[in-house]
Amino acid sequence: MSVCNCSRPPSGSKEKQGASPLGGLREGRQRTRANSGKVGGSPSLLDERRLDGFSQRCARRGTRSRRGENSRCRTSSAAPGSSEEQVPFLRRPGVAPVAPCPLPRLLPGTRSPFAPLPPTPGRAAGGGSAASQAHAKIWHLYNTSFRPAQGGQVSIALSSHWINPRRMTDHSIKECQKSLEFVLGWFAKPIFIDGDYPESMKNNLSSLLPDFTESEKKFIKGTADFFALSFGPTLSFQLLDPHMKFRQLESPSLRQLLSWIDLEYNHPQIFIVENGWFVSGTTKRDDAKYMYYLKKFIMETLKAIRMDGVDVIGYTAWSLMDGFEWHRGYSIRRGLFYVDFLSQEKKLLPKSSALFYQKLIEKNGFPPLPENQPLEGTFPCDFAWGIVDNYIQVDTTLSQFTDPNVYLWDVHHSKRLIKVDGVVTKKRKSYCVDFAAIRPQIALLQEMHVSHFHFSLDWAQILPLGNQSQVNHTVLRYYRCVVSELVRANITPVVVLWRPATPHHGLPPPLAKHGAWENPRTALAFAEYARLCFQDLGQDVKFWITMGEPYTRNMTYSAGHNLLKAHALAWRVYDEKFRGSQKGKISIALQADWIEPACPFSPKDKEVAERVLEFDIGWLAEPIFGSGDYPRVMRDWLNQRNNFLLPYFTEEEKKLIRGSFDFLALSHYTTILVDWEKEDPMKYNDYLEVQEMTDITWLNSPGQVAVVPWGLRKVLNWLKLKYGDLPMYIISNGIDDDPLAAQDRLRVYYMQNYVNEALKAYILDGINVCGYFAYSFNDRTAPKFGLYHYAANQFEPKPSMKHYRKIIDNNGFPGPETLGRLCPEEFTLCTECSFFHTRKSLLAFIAFLLFAFIISLSLIFYYSKKGRRSYK
Repeated sequence: MSVCNCSRPPSGSKEKQGASPLGGLREGRQRTRANSGKVGGSPSLLDERRLDGFSQRCARRGTRSRRGENSRCRTSSAAPGSSEEQVPFLRRPGVAPVAPCPLPRLLPGTRSPFAPLPPTPGRAAGGGSAASQAHAKIWHLYNTSFRPAQGGQVSIALSSHWINPRRMTDHSIKECQKSLEFVLGWFAKPIFIDGDYPESMKNNLSSLLPDFTESEKKFIKGTADFFALSFGPTLSFQLLDPHMKFRQLESPSLRQLLSWIDLEYNHPQIFIVENGWFVSGTTKRDDAKYMYYLKKFIMETLKAIRMDGVDVIGYTAWSLMDGFEWHRGYSIRRGLFYVDFLSQEKKLLPKSSALFYQKLIEKNGFPPLPENQPLEGTFPCDFAWGIVDNYIQVDTTLSQFTDPNVYLWDVHHSKRLIKVDGVVTKKRKSYCVDFAAIRPQIALLQEMHVSHFHFSLDWAQILPLGNQSQVNHTVLRYYRCVVSELVRANITPVVVLWRPATPHHGLPPPLAKHGAWENPRTALAFAEYARLCFQDLGQDVKFWITMGEPYTRNMTYSAGHNLLKAHALAWRVYDEKFRGSQKGKISIALQADWIEPACPFSPKDKEVAERVLEFDIGWLAEPIFGSGDYPRVMRDWLNQRNNFLLPYFTEEEKKLIRGSFDFLALSHYTTILVDWEKEDPMKYNDYLEVQEMTDITWLNSPGQVAVVPWGLRKVLNWLKLKYGDLPMYIISNGIDDDPLAAQDRLRVYYMQNYVNEALKAYILDGINVCGYFAYSFNDRTAPKFGLYHYAANQFEPKPSMKHYRKIIDNNGFPGPETLGRLCPEEFTLCTECSFFHTRKSLLAFIAFLLFAFIISLSLIFYYSKKGRRSYK
């Protein structure tokens, strides 16, 4: 199989041999090269001056070709990458041919002074015509003289970008089509369709585009045995003339390009002869960015084959080794093998991308992994199914029936109620039903069938001054009514004492003003605040969280130090003063996103991932659930960097903090990849010397949060390995979704798979998973995250709510073997019954009236009948 490559820049970019899964390296592949760019043709006229000047300098130097031929600049016929390959130059009328000049030796990080500029059809149309005819001559030569004996195939390698419409309008879509026709269709349409240029080119370049004769059309048409496609960063995108985009948005979407070629050119066989990406020239062997781009492109190719029906017959990764990338010099690397250009040996060392590509070829794609297959089974019968609401909107507006004043209705004039001064009725006792906002919220929870409701108190509202000198008893009573009504509805309240939020980080303003958690007195104030909450709410609250998701990445070491002591003080207050009478449990909830090494073949990446886990989770977890002190990894790393800001605990403080838990609660949302190589300065953490990245093949939410279900199972196993077999609650887990979408399918998928990973941890790994809480209750308090849509004081259930209710009703994912072992339903209300359950008092009053009415009618009928008998 031969490829006539007529889609390189006119400067004669040096071809490096790619690595193909269809037979490895194809040595001796015969390629023909013409003076045409990625889209064909010669450079712009502005560049010809530069080329002429360079040619004249070459002539003055009197250099000659290595083969001793006539001194002239020509297209090299040497093998790709050989020392004989020279730089082709244009021949202009009146300019004497000159010998090729050897390229200057450039050090890594420098840029070639002779970097090619991309051609455009309007300035190089004649070159495109000549290249097409040259290719056709070679194809016919092979077809008539060599094919019968050799049985091979010949084509032309064409490169292209992909373009997306800036706006979904007919004009933008037509501009995208025009962009592809100007770049790819320039050569592809004559060869694969009818021998002539695309109509859009002929209409826009009528005076510049040469016409094919009928004989030339017949000669060019069909001169390809397959469609050879090149798709990479340099020629497809970086050297693409901006005018060729037609003001639309380029995109590295290989799957869409393959589908377009399949539809546009009559379903040809497609061979991807060049594909890959690049990394920084400073990157060594752990090229995670290149590896994930390679994974993305190959996965898109597989999707094009399986889902779109595209006939892709082969794939070639670019390139085998690092080399000189023409217009970028040594500033980038594109090889699967690392080359140290400054060394004498210049050994080829396999990169992570090479190992990944090797494994992928062995598996012939992406076979399903057993650990990612869904598991059938159920959770224990006492499993906690919950929902999270960051904050309850405290609405202390009382019912109209609690107002003791008397009013007159001004019907004729103002149409308003006018208060009658001096007239007051007897003030009745207040009840929780007077808060009109509580009952509808509980009805929604009952509709969801959850057993637990997780919400946070507002410390600043309860204690505006930060101490008990001023207690907002109205707000405290509102919370008391919420938890009591939850208990009446058979829903367990899970109450968080403090959650970091704006304003003032969830702290009373006086405490925030005087240093917040930097001030040790805040820990003492928190303990007193916790004591007040235990006293007022502890009768109905049996499940306490001292602090919800303190975010360690923007926390100072002294603030974290005081926060740990505040938690421990609150836990000791409950354990010593209230546990005996209230019989509850209390702990802290930590944010625990999983950190995965970006390169699975790199020991350094594994070391970096462990370091980030200790700083993200272990910082607060190790003192409480482990040794009582900070992680050793954390302390050693800071000492190496001469950072001695991490405080030390006294022995008394260690005893105070260690063991201050009844369970381990974690909030988990996503997984983050980390690499030790510095690739993107914007995402590089100099403090921890770690590069954060994401697998571009992962599913992402509109908020760019990666959906990685297996990360939950991994973090649960890491916590068990670190801190033992503790009761664990997944206290918050959720994803944002498009608020305009009628169906929140992403959240349904997210919830289905994350809950299933929790089930795997429970059944397969033996982890004591005791509960799962979905985030969040509604869009009112957590926009884009809610299971209920909120608009105009109305709550509408989303499909994700109904799906979560189904999981709760099944207590997991029962299969045929577990259907007979479902838990007995202790307290279940049908959806229709919730309307009546929340209005029991009203229904009882109506029943009483109906009973009295029936009795009255019976007495009237009885005495009227008795009177008639007496009269007779």
